[in-house]
Amino acid sequence: MTDAYIYDAVRSPRGKGRKDGALHEVTAVRLSALMLDAIRSRNGLDGHAVEDVIWGNATQVAEQGGCLARTAVLASDLDERIPGLSINRFCASGLEAVNLAANQIRGGAGQAYIAGGVEMMGRVPMSSDGAAIAVDPSVAMETYFVPQGISADIIATEFGFTRDQADALAVESQRRAKMAWDEGRFDRSVVPVTDRNGLTILDRDEYMRPGTDMQALGALSPAFEQMGTAMPGFDKVALMKYPHLEEIRHIHHAGNSSGIVDGAAAVLVGSRQFGDEFGLTPRARIRATAKIGSDPTIMLTGPVPATEKVLADSGMGIGDIDLFEVNEAFSAVVLRFQQAFDVSPEKVNVNGGAIAMGHPLGATGAIILGMLLDELERSDKQVGLATLCVASGMGAATIIERV
Repeated sequence: MTDAYIYDAVRSPRGKGRKDGALHEVTAVRLSALMLDAIRSRNGLDGHAVEDVIWGNATQVAEQGGCLARTAVLASDLDERIPGLSINRFCASGLEAVNLAANQIRGGAGQAYIAGGVEMMGRVPMSSDGAAIAVDPSVAMETYFVPQGISADIIATEFGFTRDQADALAVESQRRAKMAWDEGRFDRSVVPVTDRNGLTILDRDEYMRPGTDMQALGALSPAFEQMGTAMPGFDKVALMKYPHLEEIRHIHHAGNSSGIVDGAAAVLVGSRQFGDEFGLTPRARIRATAKIGSDPTIMLTGPVPATEKVLADSGMGIGDIDLFEVNEAFSAVVLRFQQAFDVSPEKVNVNGGAIAMGHPLGATGAIILGMLLDELERSDKQVGLATLCVASGMGAATIIERV
């Protein structure tokens, strides 16, 4: 079996996903094309250099509809002979794009791919695609559907996490993100977004609130309590499935949940033969990938079984992993991961996460994989694991090892 390697990883800075956000006038196609062009120019990829572009995005409607991947290729400086494939595994779309590329290479279907994703949440709002699991009563009732914020509060209730624990994790995410930016830890990978005249639109994650403290977060009301207790009463739906809980404790709010942002990321994955052909040195080997399905109501516990599977498939143990990137969809997701594996918080999201910098759904998986690789190199560590929870009850994970 052919090994798959990461040769490069880039991302845009993340802009606030609203009308006054810096990237609001940038389309998903254009931001995607900027990432593809960055990969091409940084690595000298002339001609039909890669087999395909695999591109994730979660809300595939309007300007993010059609085959966005192919449109982005045509809008970029890549050769038009390179096709494009759009995929959707909700929040893990960007990571799944990389995993699919790696496994194609392993199976002999091409020597190189560009994989990643995009989400312009300020232009194409989350849930505007009208997902059947949420809007079709015959599906929603059978699966005990509740919104993700309720799911996060179910996790907190089920596994005993407090509001203070959730807020403390959020404060630490903000502190680490500021430190990472101040120390230039993202300099290698962040590609500033410019307008057509070359003027910089955004060169730094815009969503961050570095002054956040426990007192400020303590003043925020739980964001999902009303939808849990008012009609249609999602707490009641949850308690029908989990009657042992008796009640749902609502601890999540805007300050300890992931931010709504715009962003994109791309990863260049290839074989050794590809690297030799283009004179490129691999940075890491993709050692194993995994995806799983999980309980669709509690929904966000997927990183635990996904990690168990990827460790089993790779023949590794949790102690073999030096660093972890666990997407901060909500504080309880990360707290549950740390609890399940007894992992030190000092090894998890060491440069902050989506609570501080935002979660552009289709791009986040590729973003955190690139962050993981950069930090392995910066701190001279060897093995890292990236994982995300996924809407409707799924999980994805990837283990990389520095070369």
